[in-house]
Amino acid sequence: MDRFDELKTKYQGALTAVSEYGVRLDNLHVQDNKLFIRGAAPNQDIKNAVWNKIKEADATYSDLMCDLRIDESLPVPAAAQPQAQTQTYVVKAGDSLWKIAQQFYGKGNLFQRIIDANPDKLEDEKSVIHPGDQLVIPAA
Repeated sequence: MDRFDELKTKYQGALTAVSEYGVRLDNLHVQDNKLFIRGAAPNQDIKNAVWNKIKEADATYSDLMCDLRIDESLPVPAAAQPQAQTQTYVVKAGDSLWKIAQQFYGKGNLFQRIIDANPDKLEDEKSVIHPGDQLVIPAA
C-alpha cells in the first residue's frame, strides 16, 4: 500500500464526511509525506463536522494538512441538514388534540401540527382520538 492509500484509509471517516456533506474538494494528494486536503464547505457546521472526523482518526493529525474554507454558495445536502425530531405519543383517557398540543408545545391552538403529522389517522380538528391511539408529535 502506498502512502496515499495508507493516509486515505486512515482518514476515511473524514473523506466520507466530505462526500456526504457536500464539501468541494479542490486537492487531495500527498505532499511532504502528509495527506493534503483543500476545498470548501457549505457552512461552518459542516467544516467542523469534517474536522471532528479528522480528530477521531488522529487527534494530532500530524500526517495531514487540511485547508477548508467556507463557500456559502455550495448547496447543503439533505444528509447535513438538521432533521426535525418527532416522537410518538400514546393517547390517554381524557386527552384531546388541544391538550396534547398544550403539553408538547405550550399552546393548545397548535394542535394542527399534530393533525398534519398524522394524515393516516386524523383528517381535521373534528377527528376522534381514543385511548391507546399512537400519534406522531413533530418537534416544536
